[in-house]
Amino acid sequence: MNDTKKIGRPRKFDADEAMMAAVSTFWTKGYDGASMKDLTDAMGISGPSLYAAFGDKRQLYLKAIDAYASNDACAPLVAFEAEPDIGKAVRAFMIAAIDYATAHESGAKGCFLSSCVATTAGEVEGVDQLLADAIKDTDERLAARFAQEVELGNLASDFPVLARARLLFDLRQGFVFRARAGLDAATMKAELNQRCRMILE
Repeated sequence: MNDTKKIGRPRKFDADEAMMAAVSTFWTKGYDGASMKDLTDAMGISGPSLYAAFGDKRQLYLKAIDAYASNDACAPLVAFEAEPDIGKAVRAFMIAAIDYATAHESGAKGCFLSSCVATTAGEVEGVDQLLADAIKDTDERLAARFAQEVELGNLASDFPVLARARLLFDLRQGFVFRARAGLDAATMKAELNQRCRMILE
């Protein structure tokens, strides 16, 4: 009779799905509020598997920030870059930002970066640089589109591309703040014409 005990194989899991579950957990509970049990339960993996795949809690958090900035956070940017008409593109960016802030599938309101990550900058090592990089990358993508429209003659030659890119990003964060305070999407969308003029004129 063979008494040799079978060695169990590590449970397989989808790393991308597990990471987005971690993002959602940090988003709703905050960095300090998210326990390792909260994270492993949400991600559907064991503690040892989490450490093996993602490192400790801080390392997982940093990877979650990077994953969010690279994927989920770009919905308004995708809408902005996909619309050929610059006026409609600015409006599409704002609509996507409002929808994202008020009706995200996770149930969380606002942006993970501003709602959670920004509160841990300077407290969790490595967060401040990731946050700065995410803001810089967003500014540059928005500015690049405005610069292209200047070259095409659709915007004035002296259009301040970087300043308006930053303003558009700041307006997005304003929508996030208002959404977290309970302002509904319809109210914010009612003022979009004025907001668009602020960006383009």
